[in-house]
Amino acid sequence: MNDAPDPWNDFAQELGKRLLRARATRGLSQEHVAHAAGLATFTYRKLEKGESNPGTPANPRLKTLVVLAEVLDLSLDELIPERPGGVAPGR
Repeated sequence: MNDAPDPWNDFAQELGKRLLRARATRGLSQEHVAHAAGLATFTYRKLEKGESNPGTPANPRLKTLVVLAEVLDLSLDELIPERPGGVAPGR
């Protein structure tokens, strides 16, 4: 069993914080952003928490990230955090 921390957890958490910050700055509800992006509100809430299932980091599709960036009037660079340290490209 590998007890080493998963760097993708921090990445997913930071993505969630960026979603929350952008949504709050624009005065939008989770329901509004989810609907505008074509997502279930439950799915969007999980993204803001940085998880897909309990204990599993969020791993949204590229299409989802692009649409959320558009809804929140962000560039992908503003939305997506840097690649987590300690993770080799392609992993």
